[in-house]
Amino acid sequence: MSGTYQDGGRLFYQSGIFATGHLPRTPRPDLGTIAEPARDVRVFRDCDVLVVGGGPAGTAAAIAAARTGADVMLLERNNHLGGLSTGGLVIRIDRMTDWSGAQVIRGIASDLIDRLPKDAVAGPPRGLWGEADEATAAYWKERTAAFHGIVTWSPTVDPEHLKLACQEMVLESGAHLLLHAWGAMPILQDGRVDGVFLETKEGRMAIRAKVTVDCTGDGDIFDRAGAASLTDIDTRDIHHCINTAFMLGGVDMQRWIAFKTDQPADFAAFMDRGRTACDGLFERPFVSWRNDVALFMGPRLAGYSAVDVEDLTEVEIRSRRIMLGHLATYRAHAPGFEGAFLMLSAPQIGVRHARRLVGVGSVLREDWPAGIAKPDEIGVSPSLSPKFPNVSVPYGALVPATVDGLLVAGRALSCDATSHSFMREVPQCWMTGQAAGVAAALAVGERVEPRAVPVGRLQAELVRQGALVRTPAMAAA
Repeated sequence: MSGTYQDGGRLFYQSGIFATGHLPRTPRPDLGTIAEPARDVRVFRDCDVLVVGGGPAGTAAAIAAARTGADVMLLERNNHLGGLSTGGLVIRIDRMTDWSGAQVIRGIASDLIDRLPKDAVAGPPRGLWGEADEATAAYWKERTAAFHGIVTWSPTVDPEHLKLACQEMVLESGAHLLLHAWGAMPILQDGRVDGVFLETKEGRMAIRAKVTVDCTGDGDIFDRAGAASLTDIDTRDIHHCINTAFMLGGVDMQRWIAFKTDQPADFAAFMDRGRTACDGLFERPFVSWRNDVALFMGPRLAGYSAVDVEDLTEVEIRSRRIMLGHLATYRAHAPGFEGAFLMLSAPQIGVRHARRLVGVGSVLREDWPAGIAKPDEIGVSPSLSPKFPNVSVPYGALVPATVDGLLVAGRALSCDATSHSFMREVPQCWMTGQAAGVAAALAVGERVEPRAVPVGRLQAELVRQGALVRTPAMAAA
């Protein structure tokens, strides 16, 4: 089916959503429980700020907290940083500019992109951001950098170079990095989070922290700490779908784009052929940072839970079978794909939604039309359509309504299901991660809970670090 979100008849976003039944599965039996003996757990480290999860939000949070002067520890379960922007192959970075062409998501987001070699980034030059010329916009639309007839800064990047940039910026900031370490459970003292227990090849250990930032994406730490969450979804939007992305090498994307744009009838026939050959689970490719690499961000599978381990396993199985079917069909029938080969299936599954925090504040659809900067604004997001002004992101969206010692950044922030469709994207995760990192460091320095951080100081430090905040004059540091 076609996944769309409309408001007053205006299409915001369209992509394939594939509502599919599960593979045959034996129901999970109730086998009772086993008591785990109590044990003493070795403390690995004490720190000011502990960031759990090294995706876009966690990377930005660690850098920002360290730049603010805190002693920072960053935990990541995989062997690399960047999360879905690297290991998940979400290398088509979504819009960082608003509809006028002004870059509104910047700060650490800009620092990371600017650090990449020129041949590791593909996208329109700065002079074209906001351009509405029909031919120019049509050209960049096929290269995932123009929407609603407007050219945007939506770069596509080399994931390996972005992994390295994330790693080096974290280390240069002075933050400490620990890979292959899974933040398993929060350390709770009188309802306050004082760090986490982690699982490693050395066994279970603990890190104590004055403030912990949950950047797990799925909200694992805040959920296990008892903070409330929302799980409702908008079934018309892809924000709830899961899949494992993949890349095909040995292609000619210029030929493919010419075929798609110049031969619409033949392109439609090809897509019909693919849907028949692949049982309806068929997707078109995106461009990458190179002409000879094609990126497939789907098919996006609906009806699965990101916090059910059997569902996650099934999505991986189905996605890899789908990848093989795409290879065969594209090689046989798609111009530019005659010599295609399987290059890479994403090391990380593409989860878009699991839990959303119930926070002190929230990003809400009802607030979009006003375009007013929240008093506690920590960042600005482009809106989904030129119909709306930029969206103000409040600090309260990162602060749990009840639990102390904890902040949440990334796609699990507090927002409604409709706003989640863009607040989950990589640039927004960089933005909220940077804000959470600064807030955590300030909370430590001020010896207050994160909910009591002086908003004026937070905004001033974010501006100093290059972020866009429209209310920094509200009590200068």
